Amino acid sequence: MLWIVLLILVLLVGSKKLPELARAMGRAMGEFQKGRMEMERELREATGKTPSIDTEREKLERAARELGIQTEGKTSQQLKEEIAKTVSS
Repeated sequence: MLWIVLLILVLLVGSKKLPELARAMGRAMGEFQKGRMEMERELREATGKTPSIDTEREKLERAARELGIQTEGKTSQQLKEEIAKTVSS
């Protein structure tokens, strides 16, 4: 599927213009990300709220609970191993 899209793109744009098009798309995506980040920052400043930043341990515990794994008294490494074992089985 990807090959078909690339082939059509090359036929429409031309192989010499393709790198230029890719650079332009990369720049546009970068500008979009900057704008999004700026809007998020302005919203945080306006509301006085900061987004919740989960620690790695909190993320591990949440994932373990969703998989039905007990988290009490286990180290982060033990949780990682049990999550991996549960997901792979």
